[in-house]
Parts: sequence; structure tokens; C-alpha cells
Amino acid sequence: MVIDPPFLLALATLVLTAGAEWLHHGRIRSVAALAFGPDKNPSPLGHAAPLIRIIALPCLVWALATLFILAPTPHRSIIKNVEPKERQHLLLVLDVSPSMRLRDAGATGKESRMNRARAIVESVISRTSHDKLHTTVVAVYNGAKPVVQETRDLEILHNLMDDLPMHHAFPSGKTKLLDGIAEAARISAKWPRASATLVLVSDGDTVPSTGMPKLPPSISGVLVAGVGDPVKGSFIDGRHSRQDGSTLRQIATRLGGEYHDGNAKLVPTAMLKRLGTLTNESATRLPGRRELALLLTALATTILATLPLLLHLFGSPWNPGPTNHRIQKP
Repeated sequence: MVIDPPFLLALATLVLTAGAEWLHHGRIRSVAALAFGPDKNPSPLGHAAPLIRIIALPCLVWALATLFILAPTPHRSIIKNVEPKERQHLLLVLDVSPSMRLRDAGATGKESRMNRARAIVESVISRTSHDKLHTTVVAVYNGAKPVVQETRDLEILHNLMDDLPMHHAFPSGKTKLLDGIAEAARISAKWPRASATLVLVSDGDTVPSTGMPKLPPSISGVLVAGVGDPVKGSFIDGRHSRQDGSTLRQIATRLGGEYHDGNAKLVPTAMLKRLGTLTNESATRLPGRRELALLLTALATTILATLPLLLHLFGSPWNPGPTNHRIQKP
């Protein structure tokens, strides 16, 4: 039978703490009148303090020893090659038209639409990223251009959406969201079946009633997220621009996906789970020994740090304050 080293350390701490408290109790008993007043009786907190220390110290030792010997669990593994057939893909079609730079998005209505799009994308990636996830970005304005293909470097995505004026790479004109979807379909056609999720982030634009590109079998889920105020619009280039939720919802319906108004709220986790390929491997891991050790460390240190102050304030019901005496005149 193998005994856990942290358990042995905690057991030794329990014995030593109990012995120290027993000696301390004997010393306090000899000066109880000075410590607790004429009745020599501490408060309930004073009675419980030795037991609290006897429990808290071994728990703290066990928790710290456990955290010391456990192998570290990184949030992201060391970058290593993943076989193409094992890869999972996030295919992001991002509207980079000038209207995305208007500031009418977010809960306050003062964010730019691109900043809101960035918050949505980062929220999705933070809840779904894992070692097998590869992200491809297609920028769409008056046409479509692939910007990043199959990257796992999140810093590239952060820099890409950090107010980078990608609309300068396109000729001026109307936003052609269908071109972006067609480019995404072309890129993902070579990927394995049901290995990709398409995420379209836009403020919406006129979409023709026909000509919707057919998605390849590799795309198993579609999410269309809208940004910008859907009610109150802003003027740009002599026209009124606002989030065209009906158009974006139509795109999602025609692609067999889901639409979400991301102007004020981020994409719900339940919606991400329905997309299929955007799974988080760590989300299914239940709390275990590491989490228990972290919890005990926080609780034990808090108790041991605040106990002296509590004993100073509430350790004894006796209050040896100055007594008021009436001075009588002769």
C-alpha cells in the first residue's frame, strides 16, 4: 500500500499542531485572568480557535504539497504538428467594409463594429480553442480574400482584428458577403467531412435571393453573428447603415445555420455546443485534486490570516476599558 506524500505531511502537521495547541492551552490557562478577565472564560471563538488551527494548518500543508508534486497542466499544449485528417477547423468570414468602423456597437453603443466583432471572435475562440483547432480567416468587402489559413497562433488573430484597415486591400464598392462564403467554401472543400465550422461576422448588406454558394461536406455548422445597432443607424458615404438582422438571419437560414445578434451579448455557450466541431476538450474535465488543492489553499490561508484579528476583536467577552468615576466635591 502506497501512502500519498502530501497525506503524510498533513498527518505530521496535524500531530505537531495538536501538540503545540495542547502546550499553548496549558500556558494560557495559567494567565487566563489576564487574558479573558475575572471569569477566566474566553468567547466561543476563543474556544474554537485551537480546533480551527488544528484543521486549517494540515489542510494548507496538504494543498501546497499536492500543488508542488502535481505535474503542471498547461492551458495550451506545446505546438506540434497535427495530421490533416485529425484537424478541426474554424473558418471565419469577416466583414471588413468601412461601415464596420462605425461606432454604434456594444452594450454602450460606443464601440466600433469591428471591435465588437473582435470581442465575439475572441470569446468563441477562448471557449473552443484546443490543440487540434486551426483557424482560417477570409476578409470580405467588395470581393473576398483569404488572410490567414490554418493557423493556431492566437496572436496572429488578435493583431489581425486590432483595428487593421483591411478594407484598403479592396476596391470601393458594396459588400459582397456571398463572395466571402464562396471563398470559404472553396478553401474548405479539401478538408475532411464534418471537420469545420463556418462563422460569419458582419453588419449585414443586401444579399441576392439566388446564388447562395453550396457548402462542402467539411462544414458541419454555421454561425452568423451580427454587429452594429439594429435599430438606430449611422450615415456613411451618403447612406444609412445599421445592422441588417433580417439579411443575416436569411443567410443563416439558407446555409442551415444559426443567427445571433452579437451587438450586446456574446455568443451563448449552448449555441457553440450545437455547432459540432467547436468543442473544448478541457470543458468536459471535472474538478479534481488540483482544484480541491487550490480551494483549500485559498480557504486555509484566509482563515489563518484573519484568525488573529478576529481573536483580538472577539476573543473575550471581557472589556477592560476605563471605568468612569464620579468625582465628589468635598
